[in-house]
Amino acid sequence: MADIAFLLLIFFLVTTTIDIDKGIRVMLPPFVDDVELTDVSSKNVLSVKINAQNQLLVEGEIMEVPELRATTKHFIMNPNNDLDKPSKPTKAVVSLQNDRGTNYEIYLEVYNELKAAYHELWNEKANNMYGIAYENLDKVRQKQIRSLIPLVISEAEPTDYVDAN
Repeated sequence: MADIAFLLLIFFLVTTTIDIDKGIRVMLPPFVDDVELTDVSSKNVLSVKINAQNQLLVEGEIMEVPELRATTKHFIMNPNNDLDKPSKPTKAVVSLQNDRGTNYEIYLEVYNELKAAYHELWNEKANNMYGIAYENLDKVRQKQIRSLIPLVISEAEPTDYVDAN
C-alpha cells in the first residue's frame, strides 16, 4: 500500500504544472560596459509620474489615465511644431516614474496607455505608408515603422514620498 501511495505522489508531482506570475514583458537592452551618456533636451521628454495617492501627473499637471494616450501621441508627433516638444518622433522620450506606494493596477493602466499610444501611432503610420494595419505588415516593414517612431519609455527608479508635516 505504501508503494502505491508513493507512486501516486510521484505521478502527481511530475504531472502537475505550477502557474507562475509572468509580470510585464519588457525587452531590456543588452549590458554594455562602456556607456556613452547623452544629454536629452527637456523639450524631448514627456514626464509622467504616479504619486502615492495614485494620481497621474503629466508635466506636473494632474491628469486622468484615459487622457494619457492622446497626450502622449500629441507629444510624440508634435503636429503643430511646438517649440517645447520634440522636433521629430525619433527624439521623443517618455519618462515614467512612480512612488513606492503606487498601486500596481494604476501603474499597469498607465504603462498600458503609454504602450497603446505607440501602437496607435505605428498603426496610423502603417496605414499611411502601406494602406494596411501594422500587425499585418511583414517584420521588415514593422521594423521600418518602429525606426520612424521608436518606442522609448524610460522608467526611473521609484521614489519614496515623505510628507514634511
